[in-house]
Amino acid sequence: MTEHETTPEATGDSGTGAVVEQTRTESTPPPVPVASDHPDRWGRVDADGTVYVKTADGERVVGSWQAGEPAEGLAHFARRFDDIRTEVELLVTRLSSGAGDPKHALTSAKHVQESLADAAVVGDLAALAARVEHVLAKAEEGLEAAKAAKDEARAQASARKLELVEEAEVLANESTQWKAAGDRLRTILDEWKTIRGVDRKTDEQLWRRFSKARDAFNRRRGSHFADLDRQRGVAKTRKQELVEEAEKLIESDDWGPTAGRYKELMVEWKAAGRAPKEADDALWQRFRAAQDAFFAKRSEAFSERDAEFAANAKLKEELLTEAEHIDPSHDLEAARQQLYKIQERWDAIGKVPRERVRELEGKLRAIEERVRGAVDAQWRRSDPEAEARVAQFRERVEQFEAQAAKARSAGDKRRAEQAEAQAKQWREWLAAAEQAVASR
Repeated sequence: MTEHETTPEATGDSGTGAVVEQTRTESTPPPVPVASDHPDRWGRVDADGTVYVKTADGERVVGSWQAGEPAEGLAHFARRFDDIRTEVELLVTRLSSGAGDPKHALTSAKHVQESLADAAVVGDLAALAARVEHVLAKAEEGLEAAKAAKDEARAQASARKLELVEEAEVLANESTQWKAAGDRLRTILDEWKTIRGVDRKTDEQLWRRFSKARDAFNRRRGSHFADLDRQRGVAKTRKQELVEEAEKLIESDDWGPTAGRYKELMVEWKAAGRAPKEADDALWQRFRAAQDAFFAKRSEAFSERDAEFAANAKLKEELLTEAEHIDPSHDLEAARQQLYKIQERWDAIGKVPRERVRELEGKLRAIEERVRGAVDAQWRRSDPEAEARVAQFRERVEQFEAQAAKARSAGDKRRAEQAEAQAKQWREWLAAAEQAVASR
């Protein structure tokens, strides 16, 4: 990088400093030379002990030295210059590393700058002044950067608090996840306390919004749980009623309707909603105990009934064995009487297991059909109307045959043929009637 800068240098035997102009393309001037190494380059002590420092405008008196050799006096004032130089270089180092406070550096540099005009020192004042200007410029830059960083931090802090406020407002207005939302609002408050740098006015406005959101959430949550408490109170009352009814039904032996009612009570229990937990648990235990007691009682009764039905089935099997020996072909009336008595005993025995009903009833019906069939056959064979029709047909045949014989003996052939034709017709009907009677 090309540099042009101004530095004082010693010239010849005169000892006066010359200023060499150089234009710099970078902002940092070169380090200031240590004055105590060659104090005679930057000043002198005259014969009467007056101490001079060389400047761009010429020499300037900085003090008087009467205590010793002139060189010692010059060295003394050069060390004082080096103290200032060290202070300035320390400011440069701190600013360059970022460890220094720009505001403090600016104040210190200005103090040095103001003191240089009449400082009682011997050294390269022009270089030191340039170095001080550099510190001032760097300090100003640091202040601007710090201000920008502070503004950015303030903007970020404000933006973050705004995000937290907006989230809190959404939770306050929309969330029904009461525990999770409440926990989140507390977390937001904890984070809120850690955020610094927001200007007072903005912070107060955002805080009012956040507080309003929290209050709205707490009111809505409180209202929800108040409603829930009311609902649970109603549910508790309703479930107490259901429990009381369930306990009354325990002694019922009307098994079907009562079991159906218990199912309905269960549906109503679920529809009643939740009571307070402790009460809900206690009521549920009573409700379940009532159900269990009834169904245990019903199960015991069904077991006894099943045993009774099984015994009934065995008795009916014995009756069927007895009924199988009924012989209607030998003595129909005796068979009918025997079947009637078996039917009476069958009905008196009572019910059998459901899965045996069709089997046993079917066997009894088969025996009943066998006896009934024999009775019907006998009745058809002895039907008085059928016998009367046969006699009537026979009589009509005899009448027409007599009329035909009488007409033939009288020589009335036409009437004889008519009578014979009618006799033939009635003879056919007679044969059919006799066949019907015989086939029954």
